[in-house]
Amino acid sequence: MQTGNLLLLMIALAGVAWFAGFRRSHAVSAPLGGIRFLHSLPTYYASLAMFWCVLPSMLLLGLWLIFDGAVVRHLVVEQLPVAIQPGSPVEYNLLLTKINNVASGALDSSNVDPAIVAASERLNTLNAQSQNLLTAVVIGVGVLGGMWGWTRVQPQLRARQRVERVVRWMLMLSASIAILTTVGIVMSVLFESIRFFQSVSITEFLFGLEWSPQTALRADQVAASGAFGAVPLFAGTLLISAIALTVAVPVGLMSAIYLAEYAHPRVRAFAKPTLEILAGVPTVVYGFFAALTVAPLIRGFGQSLGLDVASESALAAGLVMGVMIIPFVSSLADDVITAVPQAMRDGSLALGATQSETIKKVVIPAALPGIMGGVLLAASRAIGETMIVVMAAGLNANLTVNPLEAVTTVTVQIVTLLVGDQEFDSSKTLAAFALGLMLFLTTLALNVLAMHIVKKYREEYE
Repeated sequence: MQTGNLLLLMIALAGVAWFAGFRRSHAVSAPLGGIRFLHSLPTYYASLAMFWCVLPSMLLLGLWLIFDGAVVRHLVVEQLPVAIQPGSPVEYNLLLTKINNVASGALDSSNVDPAIVAASERLNTLNAQSQNLLTAVVIGVGVLGGMWGWTRVQPQLRARQRVERVVRWMLMLSASIAILTTVGIVMSVLFESIRFFQSVSITEFLFGLEWSPQTALRADQVAASGAFGAVPLFAGTLLISAIALTVAVPVGLMSAIYLAEYAHPRVRAFAKPTLEILAGVPTVVYGFFAALTVAPLIRGFGQSLGLDVASESALAAGLVMGVMIIPFVSSLADDVITAVPQAMRDGSLALGATQSETIKKVVIPAALPGIMGGVLLAASRAIGETMIVVMAAGLNANLTVNPLEAVTTVTVQIVTLLVGDQEFDSSKTLAAFALGLMLFLTTLALNVLAMHIVKKYREEYE
């Protein structure tokens, strides 16, 4: 049975176990005079029976899926003749790829070594046996666990405490998974970045003014080492992000103030969802709009003024990106402005201030932490955007502050470096991880700054 079907079956078993536990709680309480003589509500007994059915089997399923592939591959390779046994990790991976291709039918077996064909047949056999054994074991453990949980339903059982303990551990596990995932991402990027900096000086990377990561295949070719100065990428990223924020922050903040303080409830009910639709538009659609509409308009307008405007420019990408992140600023600012206590507005108005003065002197300062958080969130979104820059600003790593010229960003270069089949053994490919590390540190610094601002100004109004 496929893993997806097995999960559906486990969900069905969990439902049966819950219903059986619920019915048994009523049955054991009936001779005593009803469920009021139970220590916990029937739903807790039902949930406990369901946990006994699901948790052991799901744990077994997870462990099986983690180790099953490695064990099967080891058994397949171990049976190969000594003459074709892999001598290095690279050869091992290539051999496994070949066996998998033959096993899946992607590679014609008539032109392959018979030992490889036999290994592929053994691979299919072991996978089928493993899947069947997994199905039987998981279902068996689930049924036995459900029966055990069913027999444990007794009036004196502290089911509520046990269920809450299980839920607390599940919540802790979820939080741990999120933290460990973040640590794993950081470590994977950090280790590959260290490999990159072993071949390229970190000083050259951070302060170099030329970015040309194309490396030759042979040492005797021209430009065999490439140029990895990332300053043009940082400059392009900051330029486009600055243009985007110049558009998004005033428009988003003014929209939020109008919707929260001035708009009629009917206008607000229509305008706020309509504005937030912008956040749901795919970025590739914004890229098309920037490349086919905004960029030609900017170029035509610039030429009419006698300016030399590139067909792909930072201004076009920044303007469209600014429109895209308006909802991030507007929605968050609107929420925090609305959350300001009405008593603060009433007190200001009672002292003789006008509505506009109340907004400037009372509401905006009170909502400043949330507003700054929205602005920094929008900045992080702008820094990490890729599709709009690819389609509207180009791929040229130009060191310029002229918004009418073509530039590129860090995220675009990461995508460019990792396009196609790549081996992580060259400076060109490893440069993507160094760029990713710098991007991570930049967004982390923005988040820390946002937390500092929120902490500093929130204390003033608590």
